[in-house]
Amino acid sequence: MRKYGFVISFILMLSLLLAACGAPSGASSGTPANENGASSEVRDFVTWYQYDQNNEDPASDERVGNEYLRRTIPLFNEEFAGKWNWINQPKAFDKMATELITAVQSAGEIPDLMHVGESDLLSFYQNGTLQDLNEWAQAQAWYADLDPNALAVCTGPDGGLYCLPIAQSPHVVFVWTDRFPDGYPTTPEDFLARAAELKEEGLYAITFFGSTDFDGEGLIRFMWTAISSFGGTLDDGQGTMTLNTPENVAAIEFIRTIVAEGYVPEIAFAGQFQEEEAFKDASAGSLPTGLFGYRYINPLIAPDGTRYEKRNEEDMLDAIEAGDIYLAHSFSAEGHPPGCGTGISALAIPTGAQNVDAAHDYINWVMSDAQNADWVLGPGGGLPTLKATQEEAHFQSAFYQQAADVVAASACRPWYGSLERRAEAKKLVMTTIYKLIKEDPTADIPAALTAAEEEYNAGS
Repeated sequence: MRKYGFVISFILMLSLLLAACGAPSGASSGTPANENGASSEVRDFVTWYQYDQNNEDPASDERVGNEYLRRTIPLFNEEFAGKWNWINQPKAFDKMATELITAVQSAGEIPDLMHVGESDLLSFYQNGTLQDLNEWAQAQAWYADLDPNALAVCTGPDGGLYCLPIAQSPHVVFVWTDRFPDGYPTTPEDFLARAAELKEEGLYAITFFGSTDFDGEGLIRFMWTAISSFGGTLDDGQGTMTLNTPENVAAIEFIRTIVAEGYVPEIAFAGQFQEEEAFKDASAGSLPTGLFGYRYINPLIAPDGTRYEKRNEEDMLDAIEAGDIYLAHSFSAEGHPPGCGTGISALAIPTGAQNVDAAHDYINWVMSDAQNADWVLGPGGGLPTLKATQEEAHFQSAFYQQAADVVAASACRPWYGSLERRAEAKKLVMTTIYKLIKEDPTADIPAALTAAEEEYNAGS
């Protein structure tokens, strides 16, 4: 019996040895090995974008971003097969920040990476919502090629890098060539003169985001462009709101004038982006907004009746290539450069993200020569922050060249300066300006500005 037992034991040991030799080292059958040779499973890599890969509506305002995700999610998953499975969870653009802060503070469901703009970065910083990427980013080959101005927008008060800017979107003026055939006015006086001529023709010189919708979003567009073009600011550089200045008063007096004189259509104050309608049908000759806005201004009917109505971003790009529309910088008061706002389209890793390695892999993938231009043209919607990408053929069109010229001729900077409570400041300042130019155009401007700044500063 002991002889048979020995034989049986020998056979069992041999079977186990053969089974071990036949299996991949460090992994069970059907399970890939990670970099350390330890067994691992394919993990979900979760992102938050405002775009929805499942929305195939060709008329959707976000169709470009939707299509980008629909096309690239499979590409990423193929390249990282056996490691990551990219899952995007669409989020409303005006609720994403609140949802993330709530998720981080309540240990809720946190994405591994999210698409962010500049407006919420300080709030994220103050709530400890984003990870500092400085050490990791500076070790990457693409870091030295990034535009330092864009990096500065992602840099927190403590010097930490809380996002990585992939595209930047300065504010520009879209102009119908037939309405301003001699170029866009460079001074307020020249603008008023041309506006009066257009009014005689039954046309408007300009339309802009004039409502208080979206908690004062209009401030970021024409209002800040006008204020900064008159040499104005909203703060003293030390975190104190400073509104009652001669430059700010002059800017608001100018805006009040063009509204009172009928150079601006009533639809500019209707909200819900309806101001764009007056530019789409060329009844208004110019529209100041973010460069990113070109995607939403469609279809278009040129002054000569030419229709651009593919219902996609090509409408604006085709009109620019045809010479029916051009990009311009703002007019500005004597002694001051044209002002404009500037924004970024960036990626950030939230605090508490479960798969930081996946976020790193994704960022490097987006920053690669093969993918970067596609991201900028997709969800980025602006100018590349990588200098190498700026030289690619995609960005040599009339649209991008004119945009670059506008930036070169302007003093573009974020509207908020050193203000920390930006959401509060944006809503308060835009509400004040709206009252002065629309609700009570005879009200004392310095008094209203002083009351607004005192209200904000009292809450600091």
